[in-house]
Amino acid sequence: MKLFSITRMWASLALITCFGLTACAAQPAPTQDQPTQAAGPSSVKGSLLVLEWSGFESTDFYLPFSEQYPDVEVDYSYMADDAEAFAKAQNSSDFDVMHPCANYYRLFVEKGLVQPIDTSRLKNFSSLYPELVKIGQVDGVQYFIPWDWGYDAILVRTDKVKTVPTSWADLWNPEYKGRMSIIDTGEETYQVTALALGIDPYNATPEQDEQIKKKLLELKPNLVSYWSDPTEVSNLMANGDLWVVANAWNESYINLVNENIPVEYVMPKEKAIGYSCGYSISSKTKNLDLAYAYIDARLDPQSLANMANDQGYGPSNKDAIALMDKETVAMLGLDKPDTLNNIFFMRPLTEAQHQHFTEVWTEIKAAP
Repeated sequence: MKLFSITRMWASLALITCFGLTACAAQPAPTQDQPTQAAGPSSVKGSLLVLEWSGFESTDFYLPFSEQYPDVEVDYSYMADDAEAFAKAQNSSDFDVMHPCANYYRLFVEKGLVQPIDTSRLKNFSSLYPELVKIGQVDGVQYFIPWDWGYDAILVRTDKVKTVPTSWADLWNPEYKGRMSIIDTGEETYQVTALALGIDPYNATPEQDEQIKKKLLELKPNLVSYWSDPTEVSNLMANGDLWVVANAWNESYINLVNENIPVEYVMPKEKAIGYSCGYSISSKTKNLDLAYAYIDARLDPQSLANMANDQGYGPSNKDAIALMDKETVAMLGLDKPDTLNNIFFMRPLTEAQHQHFTEVWTEIKAAP
């Protein structure tokens, strides 16, 4: 998840390379009690409540829906991270559409918060990257429709450091002591450390788990902070307070480039971490037809091109590339789809996995 600049942009490059899988078959939607809309779209009135990341609410990102349903009001409830989104989804039955990221997909399904998607109701579905479509499945059923994707990579002030890192392992370089920050989430810090050690973070043995903990503790002297807000990352790097940021997103990179700050977005040689986020339909929605129309409008090539040009995240619809700015295409590496193979994608996690990563990170932060 979730948010954009080149931080996740170069990460976006790597995502498409692994998109060589065959498209997933459409999954049937559950039987619904709601009647279908009998009236024409322009005469429909009502509202949709969307659980969304701040910055993605622009009507430019779902233009066909605004044009077809001018009297339908789209309201938003915002989330700072996926954990907050998951909590909000459990505590409210009002959401119609939600936009979590892949590592939380399974939890949304296991708690019965979302319903299977009937992909035949989405005219833009066939143009989506099959690899991203597959990430949106839980136990072979399509619950999430991919929309945006990007990277966790390394953001560097090239005018401040003597040695520009080229790998996750370089984060332990004492040169960065007191000038580095890492994302404040258990899963991603665990992944970074595991990849630096050559370990698969999703299949670590107990012995390897201890290695990862020890290595994380050794990183603490270099850290001046743990970050959770990409805007904060941009500000601190622009001020020169931070020289190296781990797990940086595309948006921070883009913001700094736009401010003419000398930065480089490094794709680590062990593989950058890639994420994909997608739209789902609440199991309790009373606006099923509008929810499908809204998601399909989000998948429209021009809508996704607008998002990519504005936010710097990768589009899930291949047809959006021809409508994007050439500079954005080049920045995301979408003109070289083979580069996307070098991405380690986040996966839908079980509750036990989430808990373990969180407990490890809590232990590390509490250590002297």
